[in-house]
This record gives sequence, C-alpha cells and structure tokens, in this order.
Amino acid sequence: MRALLSLSALTLLLAACGSQPPAPEQNPAGVESRTPSGIKVETPPVKEVKPEAAFDPNSIAALKDPRSPLSKRSVYFDYDSYVVKDEFQSLLGAHGKFLAANPKMKMLIQGNADERGSREYNLALGQKRADAVRKALTLLGAREDQLEAVSLGEEKPACSESAEDCWARNRRGDMLYSGEF
Repeated sequence: MRALLSLSALTLLLAACGSQPPAPEQNPAGVESRTPSGIKVETPPVKEVKPEAAFDPNSIAALKDPRSPLSKRSVYFDYDSYVVKDEFQSLLGAHGKFLAANPKMKMLIQGNADERGSREYNLALGQKRADAVRKALTLLGAREDQLEAVSLGEEKPACSESAEDCWARNRRGDMLYSGEF
C-alpha cells in the first residue's frame, strides 16, 4: 500500500511540473539594413610584369638573385643541437625544389660549431648538423647523389668574438653549390 501511495504521489508531482505554462518568448532585437553611401574605393593599377623580368626560382641565376630564397645559404642551430628549426623549412624547401629541377647541380653542406667544446665534439656536432640539412633536402626533393655533407667543426667561424650572438652565427650549416667549393 505504501508503494502505491509513493507511486501516485510521484506521478502527481511529475504531472504538476509538466503542466506549467511556457515562458513567453522574448522579442529579438531588430536588425537594421545599412548601405554605405558616398564612399569611393580606388584600386591602384596593376603593373604588368614582363616575362624577361619575371623571377624563375629554378634558374641558375636565382642562386645569386637577392630576391630569391636560394641566395640564402645558411641554416642556424640552437646551442648543442642539430635539429633543423621550423623557420628554415621554407628555405630548405626552395633549395630542395631547385636541386630536383636541376639534377646536374651538386651541393656541399658544411656543418659548423662554435668554439665551445672539444675539437672532437665540435667535429661530431658539425657533421650531425650537415647530415640534418642533407636529410631535410632529400625529403624535400634533392637526390642523395647531389649532396655531400662534411664537418668543419669550429675551424671556419663566421664571427670570432666570445659572445652569445657571435656563437649563434657560428652554429650553422652552409650550403654551397657546384663551382662554389
């Protein structure tokens, strides 16, 4: 009997909850339609690029053209690291594409280190940096037979001061093309 009373009380309670009148809807804010008036938009004329002045990223001339990413030849590394930074991926992509388009071109990659560390350690680190650049280039289109990776260790510094900004310039991989080495 008790269960029956509890069940009927619960049924009445649920029925009472469901029978409340719905809340009145709110009126949404009106939307104005506005059109600009009296505004003039002027576009500058498009300059025509002549074919002889166009930039060809696969031409040999692009290697020395300062507008070309191919004129940049160094990849810089963090201290005690041989991981290629994300900021150099587009540079390596341009060089990889160039080497793929010019299969007769060869590249020498020279791995460098700063003056800190032993001679043996810096030679090993320089080789790892050169190999990291070589591997990235092969993944981006260059063939293995186009690339040679060597270490110069600390023997070819770009800067000879004993300061962090100078050491940062010495932690690099330099890319040299045929005729430059």
